[in-house]
Amino acid sequence: MLLPLEGRSISYDLVGSENGPVVCMTHSLVTDGGMWAEQVPPLLAAGFRVLRLDMRGHGGSNPVVGDYTISDLAGDVTVVLDSLGTAPVHFIGLSIGGVLGQSLAFEHRDRLASAMWCDTALSTPGTPEEWRQRVDAVRAAGSLAPLADSTIEGFLTDAFKERNPGRYKQIRDMIIGTTPAGYLGCIAAIRNFDFAARLPSVKLPVLVVCGADDTDTPPEFNRRITSLVPGARYEEIAHARHFPNVENPDVFNRIMLDWLQAQRD
Repeated sequence: MLLPLEGRSISYDLVGSENGPVVCMTHSLVTDGGMWAEQVPPLLAAGFRVLRLDMRGHGGSNPVVGDYTISDLAGDVTVVLDSLGTAPVHFIGLSIGGVLGQSLAFEHRDRLASAMWCDTALSTPGTPEEWRQRVDAVRAAGSLAPLADSTIEGFLTDAFKERNPGRYKQIRDMIIGTTPAGYLGCIAAIRNFDFAARLPSVKLPVLVVCGADDTDTPPEFNRRITSLVPGARYEEIAHARHFPNVENPDVFNRIMLDWLQAQRD
């Protein structure tokens, strides 16, 4: 489905009973709402309504020319929530999706019932030189193709590739399908942020989850977030890199459903 805005549209998918509590999901950089495919069936079976959004220039959402801010990206989420009348929602975001979740907790607390932040960071990960090299490669090629292999190797293990090559290819195709404008705009949003001083002000039930072998946003990043948010909990998933929801969906889904059911009670 598309939400038309001035000069662009935001792509979203909303499924499930109209009476169910809404779970709103935001994805990582260079993927789209399809990265949550393993979570949708158990959520629906548990009676939740599932809303997945594509960021600007990702999936079915149009890019916007120029640099983005984290507040811009979080604002896109609130535009969809308000248009559908679904707030407050149980939020789940991974990587930059988790960064958006932090921004929502600061700036749009009334739209959220709870938050689950996965494999994310409270400040800019990586080094300026690493980001410059990626930006230069995308600009030179006019596509995300040069980054596809190195990026997916950070998302998923070789063992997963061997046992599920079709899903591995789907994720890789998402990376290549991301628009350069969307990628570059989102990179601008995360190249200089630090939420450490703001996290202690969060007044929201928060669960932080991370793959034990994540090298993009390692467990120590996620444990740091947990330590700063009052009352937050932390769960770590063994044998998973940046995408534990894809790598070990049974474990991830159990943690997710236990968390969401607790928020319903």
